[in-house]
Amino acid sequence: MSHEQDPLERALHVEDDRIALGKEALKSAFLDDLFYAQGKFPALATRNDYYMALAYAVRDRMLQRWVSTAATYTREGSRTVAYLSAEFLMGPQLGNNLVNLGILPRVREAMVELGLDFDELLHQEEEPGLGNGGLGRLAACFIESLATLEVPSLGYGIRYEFGIFHQSIVDGWQVEKSDKWLKYGNPWELVRPEWAVEVKFGGRTQHDVDELGRLRVRWIPEKTVVGVPYDTPVLGYRTNTANTLRLWRAEAPESFDFASFNSGDYYGAVNQKITSENLSKVLYPNDEQLRGKELRLEQQYFFVACSLRDMLRILRGQKLELHRFAEKFAIQLNDTHPAIAVAELMRLLVDEEQMSWDEAWDVTARSFAYTNHTLLPEALERWPIAVFGKVLPRHLEIVQEINGRFLEEVRMRFLGDEGRLARMSLIDESGERYVRMAHLACVGSHAINGVSSLHSELLTNDVLKDFHDLWPHKFHNATNGVTPRRWIVLSNQPLAQLISEHLGDDHWIKDLTRLRGLERFADDAHFGGRWRAIKLENKRRLAAYAERKTGIAVDPYSLFDVLVKRIHEYKRQHLQILHIVALYRRIKADPQAEILSRTFLFGGKAAPGYYAAKLMIRLITAVGEIVNRDPDVRGRIKVVFLPNFNVTNGQMVYPAADLSEQISTAGKEASGTGNMKFCMNGALTIGTLDGANIEIREEVGAENFFLFGLDAAQVRDRRAAGYRPLDHYEANAELRGVIDLIRGGYFSRGDAGLFEPLIADLLGKDPYMLLADFESYLACQDEVSRAYLDTHRWTRMSILNVARSGRFSSDRAVAEYCADIWNARPVPIQLITH
Repeated sequence: MSHEQDPLERALHVEDDRIALGKEALKSAFLDDLFYAQGKFPALATRNDYYMALAYAVRDRMLQRWVSTAATYTREGSRTVAYLSAEFLMGPQLGNNLVNLGILPRVREAMVELGLDFDELLHQEEEPGLGNGGLGRLAACFIESLATLEVPSLGYGIRYEFGIFHQSIVDGWQVEKSDKWLKYGNPWELVRPEWAVEVKFGGRTQHDVDELGRLRVRWIPEKTVVGVPYDTPVLGYRTNTANTLRLWRAEAPESFDFASFNSGDYYGAVNQKITSENLSKVLYPNDEQLRGKELRLEQQYFFVACSLRDMLRILRGQKLELHRFAEKFAIQLNDTHPAIAVAELMRLLVDEEQMSWDEAWDVTARSFAYTNHTLLPEALERWPIAVFGKVLPRHLEIVQEINGRFLEEVRMRFLGDEGRLARMSLIDESGERYVRMAHLACVGSHAINGVSSLHSELLTNDVLKDFHDLWPHKFHNATNGVTPRRWIVLSNQPLAQLISEHLGDDHWIKDLTRLRGLERFADDAHFGGRWRAIKLENKRRLAAYAERKTGIAVDPYSLFDVLVKRIHEYKRQHLQILHIVALYRRIKADPQAEILSRTFLFGGKAAPGYYAAKLMIRLITAVGEIVNRDPDVRGRIKVVFLPNFNVTNGQMVYPAADLSEQISTAGKEASGTGNMKFCMNGALTIGTLDGANIEIREEVGAENFFLFGLDAAQVRDRRAAGYRPLDHYEANAELRGVIDLIRGGYFSRGDAGLFEPLIADLLGKDPYMLLADFESYLACQDEVSRAYLDTHRWTRMSILNVARSGRFSSDRAVAEYCADIWNARPVPIQLITH
């Protein structure tokens, strides 16, 4: 490609004061934006006005990098990673952008000099809750790492008007409220209506033969929706690269029907606008009802269709030929939600671009790669044929054609193996017929990966074994990672400063393996003292926050034992509660017993329709209500449920934790990323051999990890042998006492029925083997208490956990994807200046 600069690009003039990073320039820009962008002067300005003015001043400094990046990619036709994800849990942007620009201390100083509380401005930002948890947070870490590594990329998703619900705790129960993250506007995004895309739904297909005798299919839709892109710059750390997160908002083609209005049908006049905008209204609508299922499928197809059309627009804009699509774009499917992209790209190439099926399939299969994020069969998405055909009639035909050709290949490889054919088919024919989206993703992708060593092993040996037998070369492992910029540098600034001071520079922020240099300080008394002082200050900060939110005062000198993640039975929050009740019973039996002072901190949201998870939250709060006010306990145990756990308060929780609870049933957690955030902030892990826990233990050393419980093979064998949870209940007096105390209504004001569904499930089926792991878990927790009392030992373990956490940077994970899956390379950016 020619590197000659376009005349308009040469003429572009960027004023120095719009991009200058000096303190006085930043103060001037802040005041300008308060006046010109917010239309306020200090006497009338609110805290939100100040936040918005600062955000605009920072965005101006990002725009030079953003425009320069886009200009370079366009000029060079750079190979681009297109990361398709139904979730992007980005977290607040202001602090992270200041870190990545390298001006966080300077801006803090500037705001103080202007008489403003900088931390208040940071906390003013509404967090965009555009994800449920780990999946969306991983996507956010990955696109930040892509920019830091200077790899061309586009993140594609949905601009949900209402993100994941805001959680309140009322009378001990979770209550969901709408998440109005856009109520004050979003200063980080730019709308691009000129790149809007039309998306079809429903209707029927019409089959014709063209003049050359080729089959041509025309999709005649029932309705059409417009997708409008909203772009947010994603800045790399101390680089000139600013990639793009492009989120799609659904709008009606015509928002107001004058014919309906003039005829007196006032509802009908705006009805199309309302129904069209439903597509991007809410993150994950409840899909228990048929209409909810249709809406979820429509959401997934909507953002995929918009994104693929956008890629074709870019391809043409860079004057690249259609058959080079797979050379231009490496498309990553982040779990099964965007898997319909395989069928949509085929439709675009065959139906609209008149490409032959074989050539289109070659382009499609070389374009896509698929990340699987789950080992739970119920989480592998599938759609009833009737729903799929109603919403996407042409795509059902394409899926059936893909399936027919694919099963031919399976028949030839595995002659006479009808069972394998049934298992691998894209259509589940065993009862009500379903389209299996994970199978579509596997067939239509050139690479398939798991997200931890154990997860990838279980995929190839169990969940996707048939596909591995057919195509072993497609399978990879790429263990997850998290960005140290947000999760250490921003969240734990005193620790980051201590690390830089002792390593001699801050190069570790872009190469986390350099943290190994901290090992030589593991036994340094002075360093250890400073390490503990930072942890104590972080605990004080979290304790103050917890008291503001819950009214519960906690002792920052107690061990902070933390379990924060989505509430789910396989994540086993109720195993921790059984442990707390066991400690409580020991105190009641002997009020003078030596019990280590602990603060048990929980956080996480239960899906609105998941009753068992909501009951688990109620059990946590119910136990806390008794334990926290029993005079015999004397404050030695405190139980706190932090409401509305999200990225913002996660930035307070991870740095303050002493103990990280990673206690899922072995073989159920794909990877986990919270475990990595805790580890790199100096918390020690108590956990099973599940997900990335295994690799964390290998890295930090078995002696610096508290291991308990059955491993995945033992879980499988115990289940196969006829696991009987009652055996553990009957054999273990302490477990029996704990279960009976809960079952008898002690924590529910005598209402023995309240927690009966949980207890009956544990004693009857115990599908996640809490009772099998109970004894081992309690013994391990006793070892935790002994270790914490040995201050030098605990500090040493904490330092070594951080020193050996380098493998868990998302920079490492993204570099592996670039080398093994995407074939993507860095493209350095030269800034456009006047």
